Amino acid sequence: MWSPEREAEAPAGGDPAGLLPPEWEEDEERLSFLFSAFKRSREVNSTDWDSKMGFWAPLVLSHSRRQGVVRLRLRDLQEAFQRKGSVPLGLATVLQDLLRRGELQRESDFMASVDSSWISWGVGVFLLKPLKWTLSNMLGDNKVPAEEVLVALELLKEKAEEVYRLYQNSPLSSHPVVALSELSTLCAGSCLDERTFYLVLLQLQKEKRVTVLEQNGEKIVKFARGPHAKVSPVNDVDVGVYQLMQSEQLLSRKVESLSQEAERYKEEARRACRAGKKQLALRSLKAKQRTEKRIEALHAKLDTVQGILDRIYASQTDQMVFNAYQAGVGALKLSMKDVTVEKAESLVDQIQELCDTQDEVSQTLAGGVTNGLDFDSEELEKELDILLQDTTKEPLDLPDNPQETFHTNSVPTPRISDAELEAELEKLSLSEGGLVPSSKSPKRQLEPTL
Repeated sequence: MWSPEREAEAPAGGDPAGLLPPEWEEDEERLSFLFSAFKRSREVNSTDWDSKMGFWAPLVLSHSRRQGVVRLRLRDLQEAFQRKGSVPLGLATVLQDLLRRGELQRESDFMASVDSSWISWGVGVFLLKPLKWTLSNMLGDNKVPAEEVLVALELLKEKAEEVYRLYQNSPLSSHPVVALSELSTLCAGSCLDERTFYLVLLQLQKEKRVTVLEQNGEKIVKFARGPHAKVSPVNDVDVGVYQLMQSEQLLSRKVESLSQEAERYKEEARRACRAGKKQLALRSLKAKQRTEKRIEALHAKLDTVQGILDRIYASQTDQMVFNAYQAGVGALKLSMKDVTVEKAESLVDQIQELCDTQDEVSQTLAGGVTNGLDFDSEELEKELDILLQDTTKEPLDLPDNPQETFHTNSVPTPRISDAELEAELEKLSLSEGGLVPSSKSPKRQLEPTL
């Protein structure tokens, strides 16, 4: 949004995202009030002042959040909120109030608030404040110039968190130290321009989540290892690992370049053979073999560097596991602080005594319910055996099986004679053989036809 190209692409008026409130098209009277200037003092009409401020202040911040920007200028906001050739006359007052409440901060003041010894690397990116801005502040004039850059602090914190997550989810997070140029390329889609990227880094440095160091003319950034951890200063180990990573990248690029060169020599030899130039083909093949030997040597060096890096990463993982074990032991000690074997045995004995007491109470209560009417179980079993013997000796007095069964409210079952059953069976037999006699013909023995 802040680059000249991006400003040239922006529309002359209206919100590009089309996310402005419905009042912009529905209530002309309300819009006229909102676009009018504030009174010189809130005491004149506090209701109108608060109503207008309550509309514009959240809208300015939400509009900036939707556009993905953290740097605001009065001129840009006036263009964004322009409607039918009119601009809101009270936006300067709104920005002054946001500055007073600490939701906005001048870009130069924000840079000065960061306690950093490496802030000098970004000074060339930021424009110095014009003299008139400095004089206006010295003279107590709190008006916001149309070109002055303001920083939305909450939006900047959100953008810093976004960049940190972006780094954590990228291959660059394999080691906490990364080149500033690589990080800038990674964040190109999140930070709209270089100035925003540097402001995000300053915010992360303010939160003690990154630190920046210049090493051999190149700026490197070190990240904190965890989302809630604080970054430690860049030490010799970090610099050494960073140099190894740079060497690995350099060797990899060199191997790729030599591989392309060897392929080119091979193609030259092929073309020379087709043209019948045997000597030229031999020279190209010799050059190809020399290049392949260089590739083999570089591969050996690259394997060595990668092996060292793997060991370093493994040691870092071992250190993390060791720290986790150490924390676990400490937590276990705290949780077992008041627990001893003697206390555990005493507790088990108490539980056993309570269980025994409960059993005795249960038996006592069960005995008291019978009111002294105890029964001898052996006598009861003898009496039961006698009853069983008597039952087996006596015939059961059962009713006779009735010859005919009568069903109430049902159709009586017809009785079928033996002759009818035999005739039905003969029909079934003949049907299975494929010969079905007519129902009117006399019954006779059918012989199979040969």
